[in-house]
Amino acid sequence: MLPSVFMSDIGSAVAQVHQRMAAAAARAGRDPSQIELMAVSKTVPPESVRQAVEAGVGVLGENRVQAAERKISEVGVPVQWHLIGRLQSNKARLAAALFDAVHSVDREGLVERLDAGAKAQNKRLDVYVQVEFVRSELTEHEILSLAERVCRVVGQAASLHLRGLMTLPPFDPDPEAARPWFRRLSEIRGTLRQATGMEIPGLSMGMSNDFEVAIEEGATIVRVGTTIFGSRASAVPNLSLTTEA
Repeated sequence: MLPSVFMSDIGSAVAQVHQRMAAAAARAGRDPSQIELMAVSKTVPPESVRQAVEAGVGVLGENRVQAAERKISEVGVPVQWHLIGRLQSNKARLAAALFDAVHSVDREGLVERLDAGAKAQNKRLDVYVQVEFVRSELTEHEILSLAERVCRVVGQAASLHLRGLMTLPPFDPDPEAARPWFRRLSEIRGTLRQATGMEIPGLSMGMSNDFEVAIEEGATIVRVGTTIFGSRASAVPNLSLTTEA
């Protein structure tokens, strides 16, 4: 069980996460400045989010478009907002307007809507193509084929920038259990680079329980929530007001 962190300790928690990230990068012979920290702020009240930003967090992650719309306004500080939850097609235009990056692009039909939404905002939207290993009913070959198709469609979209790939392994209390999934995503990136000729620079992988393993396997952005903000129960003063999962 990960320790809960009270709001007054958020700054210290952010510093500790950065230290752990740097240590993991050193073990892998990587430059820690090339790895971003995303603080996952779903269900976290605005005052706690502002504390994380004051502590140096530059990227915040939200799961739901409508909840993020309210929170972005309430937080009111300059910071990048990334969508990490599954995106419904009918919310794609709004997501393109609200977010700086979408990490959950998992189908071709979503790309056109995001492109149109970004174009309407006269902006360039970063996207990560999600590779679903576990809950997908597809074979390994079909997973790779789908990822390649989505990457190609993103590459043709005028207002989208293919930032990388994202995956979410099954939760296991042992961080090492996630290593094969992270390693496989890195391998798939290499395969897609050869097949498409695209750079595909980023790997969005690793959360509170396993972000150090993810960094050792090549993560360029890690999604850390509980380790910074504490358990959801401690992060949200009134759970009856929270609708996010």
